[in-house]
Amino acid sequence: MASQKKPDPSTRIAENKRAAFNYFIEERYEAGMVLEGWEVKALREGKVQLTDGYVVIRDGELFLIGCQINPLRTASTHVNADAVRTKKLLLHKDEIRRLVGKVEQKGYTLVPLNLHWKNGRVKCEIGLAKGKAEHDKRDTIKEREGKREVERAMKSRQR
Repeated sequence: MASQKKPDPSTRIAENKRAAFNYFIEERYEAGMVLEGWEVKALREGKVQLTDGYVVIRDGELFLIGCQINPLRTASTHVNADAVRTKKLLLHKDEIRRLVGKVEQKGYTLVPLNLHWKNGRVKCEIGLAKGKAEHDKRDTIKEREGKREVERAMKSRQR
């Protein structure tokens, strides 16, 4: 079941803004993450980079690859911290089956959209996405610049 409720912005850890630029997001899902202790501590400090991450399906399980969580300097000496470790994502089996069916269709992919806190646990919002063509990206840029110009004009008018 697709999650339609957006997480509270104050609980947001990291966001993948590039995903919205490169893809049309059709459905959103909220998945739990299997993390090690040092990773959770690093996430609390915001030491994460999500833009190069992507989600793959292997043996009926979801994995987040390319999400970089940089270890803290104060991490334990006995822990071998791997910043780009593959992280397992947790979803219900029926949701995974639905995603497998859609990803096998031409042009669909799974991209991480953001990491956020929910009830003391780290959640990853993933999106079922279709890649944008180059002209679609240009349209996105034009639209964004148009909105900026309107906001500037409104601001200068208020003064």
